[in-house]
Amino acid sequence: MKIKNNIISGALILLFAVSCGKKETGNQDTEKPEIEQSEEGHEEAPLTIAELTDEQMKSVGVTLGTVEMKELTSTIKANGLLRVPNNKKATVTSLYGGVIQTIKVQIGDFVRQGQVLATISNPEYIQLQEQYLTVNSRISFAEQEYRRQKELFDNDAGAKKNLQSSDAELKSLRTQKASLQKRLQLMGISPGKVANGNLRSGLVITAPISGTVSIINAQIGSYVDVSSPVLDIIDNNSIHLDLQVFEKDLPKMKVGQIVHFKLTNNPETEYDAKVYSIGSSFENESKTISVHANVTGIKTGLIDGMNITGIVSLDKSTTPAIPNEAIVEADGKYYVFVHTNKKAEEHADKNGDDDHGHGRDEGEAEHGHASEKEAGNHAKEQSKKMNFEKVEIVKGASDLGYTAITSVTPISADAKIVVKGAFFVNAKLSNSGDHGH
Repeated sequence: MKIKNNIISGALILLFAVSCGKKETGNQDTEKPEIEQSEEGHEEAPLTIAELTDEQMKSVGVTLGTVEMKELTSTIKANGLLRVPNNKKATVTSLYGGVIQTIKVQIGDFVRQGQVLATISNPEYIQLQEQYLTVNSRISFAEQEYRRQKELFDNDAGAKKNLQSSDAELKSLRTQKASLQKRLQLMGISPGKVANGNLRSGLVITAPISGTVSIINAQIGSYVDVSSPVLDIIDNNSIHLDLQVFEKDLPKMKVGQIVHFKLTNNPETEYDAKVYSIGSSFENESKTISVHANVTGIKTGLIDGMNITGIVSLDKSTTPAIPNEAIVEADGKYYVFVHTNKKAEEHADKNGDDDHGHGRDEGEAEHGHASEKEAGNHAKEQSKKMNFEKVEIVKGASDLGYTAITSVTPISADAKIVVKGAFFVNAKLSNSGDHGH
């Protein structure tokens, strides 16, 4: 009895297996042509059209732009500093010690050469003027004594020794007068205006150069001397670049080349400069050579000591360029996405996000029905979609956020390309291709 039951069970299992095998074989026979067609279609026409809805583009921040013309070919990138030449910077001091009485400028004020910046007072100034008046008076007496001694000597009534002594005294006084005159002039006092009852106890400190007041070190009532800086003046109109160029790039540098640079703390604004001098020695131990360039055009906001990043143009040719993030890499090649009116490939419609007309038919074949309302919603959704074609390009020089490109397939000058969010578009296209299989 047990053997009989085992035989019956085995027969049932074999019958079920045969039945399932026939069912699977039938399904494979009906689906096989469709799979082969999809695979053959994919091999003949690779998936290159991506569809995105407005919502998708907004959610990931897809932005469109055009190919721009940029000076990016044959360039050298170098870091450096903004500098003002030493002959356009001044530390203002007083040649004589004294107490600050007034300060007539503030930080940021523009001053002209010779303009009064501050006043300083010291009783010793009066003594110097007094010495000048005294020496001037003694010279008058010494001249009279010299003439008298000379007359006596000429008449054999005086000794030659007395004549020589009066001559030496007169010369000494004249030397003292000349020295005092220079000192008074350095103090800003006119020797011709020094007279009894008109002695000045205060002096003025004037600007040695024209420029902007950058630092004020003194304050009213403080004592300053020749070693005490009162304020600093800098002429930012003479600002230039000190670029640090590596030894390997030095042979490419020439006087007259254009430099495009941006401030490290303000990369949005681009400035221009022109190379006027190339250094002949290494800077410290950095193995770099200083290349100097005059800033041209707008200089607003440029301050001595700012860090910059510069691009030296080795030629004046321009090239088509796009933002770096507009380029995607796949299989060792580079691509951009260009807006197109072309339709997505047929095999891409199997992706639920990329349904086209025949995709709906397949959906009807799979699900068996589709309502009129769903068809209307589908048509409305289709009208809000944009197509982007994946176009291969060859990369060139990359600087300042842009990359020079050469398209394998021509791209029109007014074509709209994805300049931001290209990575998402490429991922969307890849997912569509995966669903196609």
